[in-house]
Amino acid sequence: MREGLSLVIRVALPDITIDSVGSIAEAERAIEQPGRSYRLALLDLVLPDADGFSGVLRLQRLLGAVPIVIVTARQMPELVETARLLGATGYLSKGLSFDEMLSALRTVLAGGTAFPPMGIAQEPDPGSMRARLASLSGAQFRVLIALMGGRLNKQIAIDIGVTEATIKAHLTAIFHKLGVNNRTQAILAVQPLFSKEVAEVV
Repeated sequence: MREGLSLVIRVALPDITIDSVGSIAEAERAIEQPGRSYRLALLDLVLPDADGFSGVLRLQRLLGAVPIVIVTARQMPELVETARLLGATGYLSKGLSFDEMLSALRTVLAGGTAFPPMGIAQEPDPGSMRARLASLSGAQFRVLIALMGGRLNKQIAIDIGVTEATIKAHLTAIFHKLGVNNRTQAILAVQPLFSKEVAEVV
């Protein structure tokens, strides 16, 4: 799959250099090399050292505004929406044709986004848990996703690049907005919004 993606990118940008790695740790080492700069990151959700979207959070901390596009076989609407809320620039299926993949990557490199159509989203009931979830800020949503992955405060702080005190402040705000009192209640409250497979991934 990595070789196929490399081929697609070389067609779109024949003069660029591609770093191909098999884990988040390898990606972090490549990014931190002196003189390295990136225009795009393609990320598989299923990696040996990443729990669901934790890989996105870790790469965002190092890449800043560099667009991150998720390339995966998992196409559930809940995963697509989670990726969008976390700030990913695209969500592409591994089943896309060469031309479709190339078109999507060109769109992202031109400053656009590339997400699959998921139909018209319905406005949630203002009192529902989905509406409460939508009220979270981007940073709070990232913390909640990391929380669902079983990450500790210290781990979340490292992933996102903030202090543990900031994470604690985010958690207090999250609990208040979700109407819960602790981490366990927050996870239990949000999990029904995800399918079983999504819950396992996240």
